[in-house]
Amino acid sequence: MDDNLLTTTGQALQLLLSFDADLWNIIWVSFRVSLTAIAIATVPAILVGFLLAMVEFKGRWMVIALFNALMAVPTVVVGLTLYLLLSRSGPFGDLHLLFTQPAMVIGQILLSLPLLVCMSHAAFQGIDKRAWETARTLGANCCVAVWTMVCEARFALLAAVLAAFGRIISEVGCSMMVGGNIMSYTRNIPTAIALETSKGMFAQGVALGLVLLLLALILNFTLASVRGKGQLV
Repeated sequence: MDDNLLTTTGQALQLLLSFDADLWNIIWVSFRVSLTAIAIATVPAILVGFLLAMVEFKGRWMVIALFNALMAVPTVVVGLTLYLLLSRSGPFGDLHLLFTQPAMVIGQILLSLPLLVCMSHAAFQGIDKRAWETARTLGANCCVAVWTMVCEARFALLAAVLAAFGRIISEVGCSMMVGGNIMSYTRNIPTAIALETSKGMFAQGVALGLVLLLLALILNFTLASVRGKGQLV
């Protein structure tokens, strides 16, 4: 068993270091889709989190509770809902988005938004509201005042973005359902791992798993480094 593990790991490293075209295309698709999704979702989510933390309005607690509940929704349920909406018989079937990268991006945006909103809300709640009042008193307009609050909460917000990115790049349920796991187009790291493992082809799965592991280490070391220095680099 140990020899098989060492052999498979060696084959996985060989695939990575030889820049196997199929393997690196899967990695590229995964990063392209997830980076696009997180780039689109981050700013709106942070603004919603800011409003929930700083603005009192009727039904505010219900909105907060809704976003907290949405964080617990399984990825496959999000994928199923999006599949039904984008299928030919669905209300958005005419857009022909099913089994495309844009559909995967939409799915990952839906998965990352609740996490980003909730963590942003918590980050802004931890800031003294006098920072907002001081900025406004000194004549800053709303945009500048919001940016001041964002800078105050920058470490917590960075942690939110990294956590959301880590969640969507490693999810398999939604990507499988709305992407279709099409080779060289919608096959990303998690769906490829699931497919190759089911076929008993472990080398590529291990190689892709190593990429995800390395990504997790890089994200965590980056966050730890930024927090340790006390400034964004």
